[in-house]
Amino acid sequence: MSELLNTNQAYDIQIGKCRSIFLQKNTDYGTAWRILRPRSVTDQIFIKAQRIKSIETYGKQKIDESIANEYIGIINYAIIAILNIALKEDEIIKVKQLLNNYDQQITLTKQLMMDKNHDYGEAWRSMRVSTFTDLILMKILRTKQIEDNDGKTLISEGVEANYRDMINYAIFALIRLDENSTVFASK
Repeated sequence: MSELLNTNQAYDIQIGKCRSIFLQKNTDYGTAWRILRPRSVTDQIFIKAQRIKSIETYGKQKIDESIANEYIGIINYAIIAILNIALKEDEIIKVKQLLNNYDQQITLTKQLMMDKNHDYGEAWRSMRVSTFTDLILMKILRTKQIEDNDGKTLISEGVEANYRDMINYAIFALIRLDENSTVFASK
């Protein structure tokens, strides 16, 4: 078995894939996603996470789209949500600035992961990929509740923190999927 990459390296590899797809889709579609209201972005993430859970639960799929691609979609939609929170409703953003904003948000999200990972001692490496799916779904439901409460919370983190956690859980899932495929390929 090949040696596992450290978390920092593995994270950067996965986010590089996500960023590349984000750029390609923005080249194809522009920033059409700017029209989405926060609730709609949350629902898009829900659809992707629910599909992953369905495939994990039943072991069948009819659409030839990998689970990994769905996790990438979760990451990029969560970034879209965070970007939409930061931008004014009618603000136009050019590709270069968009990528700078993407990178800034990923830097903040990665730092959150590194801080939590330090405190939890790499516990995520012992978790099942399906648990990441469930945690993402839980964060989505929390986000929906906060949105239904007009963004108000009593003692809980807001929607942005939940989106960041969704990103980090999805990246962990992608890392684990890659590691699992490497293990099976070497047998």
